[in-house]
Amino acid sequence: MHSLRDLDSTEGTVQLHALTSDGHLILHPTPNPHDPNDPLRWPRWKKHVCFGSVCAFTFLTNYAIGGLAPAFYGLSIEFNKTQTETSALILWPILVLGLFNFVWVPLANYFGKRPVFVLASLLLSVCYLWGAVAQSFKSLLWSNIIAAFAGSTTEAVGVATVNDLYFLHQRGNMISIYNLAISGGNTIGPLICGFIITGTSWRVHKWIAFGLTFVNFVVVVLFCPETRYDRSGVRSIDSRGGPASSDTSPAASSAAEADHDSEKVHTTTAATERSEPSSTYDQLPKKSWRQQLSLYSGVPKDTSLVRLFIRPLPLIVYPAVILSFLGYAVSLAWVVAINILNPFVLQAPPYNWAPSVNGLINITGLIGNVVGAWLGGWVVDKYSDWRSKKNGGVFEPESRLHLLIIPALIVPAGCLAFGYGVAYKLNWTALFFGNGMVSVGLTFVPVATMTYVSDCYLPINADALELVNGLKNIVAFGFLYGVIPWVTQAGYVDAYGTQAGVYVLVLLVTVVPIVVFGRKLRHISAGWKVIL
Repeated sequence: MHSLRDLDSTEGTVQLHALTSDGHLILHPTPNPHDPNDPLRWPRWKKHVCFGSVCAFTFLTNYAIGGLAPAFYGLSIEFNKTQTETSALILWPILVLGLFNFVWVPLANYFGKRPVFVLASLLLSVCYLWGAVAQSFKSLLWSNIIAAFAGSTTEAVGVATVNDLYFLHQRGNMISIYNLAISGGNTIGPLICGFIITGTSWRVHKWIAFGLTFVNFVVVVLFCPETRYDRSGVRSIDSRGGPASSDTSPAASSAAEADHDSEKVHTTTAATERSEPSSTYDQLPKKSWRQQLSLYSGVPKDTSLVRLFIRPLPLIVYPAVILSFLGYAVSLAWVVAINILNPFVLQAPPYNWAPSVNGLINITGLIGNVVGAWLGGWVVDKYSDWRSKKNGGVFEPESRLHLLIIPALIVPAGCLAFGYGVAYKLNWTALFFGNGMVSVGLTFVPVATMTYVSDCYLPINADALELVNGLKNIVAFGFLYGVIPWVTQAGYVDAYGTQAGVYVLVLLVTVVPIVVFGRKLRHISAGWKVIL
């Protein structure tokens, strides 16, 4: 067993801006100036294509599964199923999306991310083809469940890919785009599906998903190299324990310019001094296109696959992991609850809307997702950068959590608006605005908290995020499994009033202690020997 301090002595606190007159930006992690195959040194277009295919994959996972919600009312009639039975088309996939993180992440850490994405992309395409031709409710349900098994690869591995490709100061913004792709599938999918099933059939929705997923599979096969990279060699080359100095080598400069065409960035490592370049590293050749697309990139020699399966579990003791999975769980559950319930509200008296009109509620959900992603990603990145400049150039991860006060106010108000709107049959605008306000939390909270987890535990971020994504889906499934009976028995006012209270309570008991005592908690937990 190892401690986080054995792997990373910074404990998440790093020098983001140099103590010079220009206060130039310091890149974290440090790119290897002697290896053109380092993903941090890839050209911008190559990074974005790889990242874009990951986002497309996770978008299409939610587009086809969660996007089927407007068809639930019709599906319940077509297959003679109750409201609760029909909701299983989303409920069980949510559980699978979380549970099978614990399978895919160890496989990706051991065999590499590329073979996992290639296999999962192909399997997802096959499952959507299966769903399009399914002739029974059971067959449709199993096609969704196995599709969720394939789609669960990006729940944690996707965020780990962001950390492979981008620097600390870019991390929040890129993770916000990734989370927007996740939530966007759950909002754009139902919006489009509503119009499709009004004019044709829910099967057309599945056929469209199959076509798009297969195209993305081709992109993954041809244009997405392995992003896993061993940085232990970079540390051994670059670290001598002396004061900081700037790297002015041409290789390092080109790496920086690839990511910052419009600004001058110096690649500097905090509290390190560069040694003389190693001739071995000077001569590293660039891989050919065929070599980059190989499905085999080696396996780690210092650990076993069994150990990788077990390794995430002890990380539950870390405060940042607890904060992230609880905040993400309630943010996800509250949004999906509205997605499940609103067709049975808006397509029944007194509204009597057609599925196409019903799907329009997702416009406000999409707006909420975009606003939450922008606030939790770009705005939080800028705020953290500003805070680091005020703090002598030192970046403290807790600065990412200060703005969580925004969803703590907006999401509970949205819960109340939707609950009272349904209970008292208010104008449809109350339901729409409630959905949009709750949707802000679905992107804001996970973006801010998962980026915080990456900042604190970067050497083990894939394992920590596997735990976050797995546990949040299990918690969300448990809530959603009982939401329909709960709402039926207690009523919308009591149910959604309780949801509002639970949301505030979760953020209060997790965020406040970490913001106040975060640095001390990180220092203490960095010494815990919980890493296999």
